[in-house]
Amino acid sequence: MRGSWSFRGGLAAVTAAVVVGPGGAAAISGLQGYVRIGPTMPVCKVGEPCTRTVKTTLVFTRPGHRILARTRADGSYSALLPAGIYSVTTSPKIGFGLIKPARVKVRLAHVDRLDFFADTGIR
Repeated sequence: MRGSWSFRGGLAAVTAAVVVGPGGAAAISGLQGYVRIGPTMPVCKVGEPCTRTVKTTLVFTRPGHRILARTRADGSYSALLPAGIYSVTTSPKIGFGLIKPARVKVRLAHVDRLDFFADTGIR
């Protein structure tokens, strides 16, 4: 069965696989976490953060699927995704344009915590 889900605040809508289990309970698949960028200064100081969260759009792609998930102001995101392996980029590009991890595996009927990181190149 397929359904749709909207992010809080109407930021984005994605189509996701919904698995119906015993008793008619629906199980969803996806990822949630934060997107961070860093370092944010040439010399990091003990006790001061050297990364920050970033507002961007995560782009999850695999054959037949392209799903966008916008981060909130605090850098958090939630993405309902059909189970499978996805390449991940951002739009617009952040840092050097590479985000880690660049490939992710979404498990069937699990919403896992996964944070993404982009390197600014500041040294």
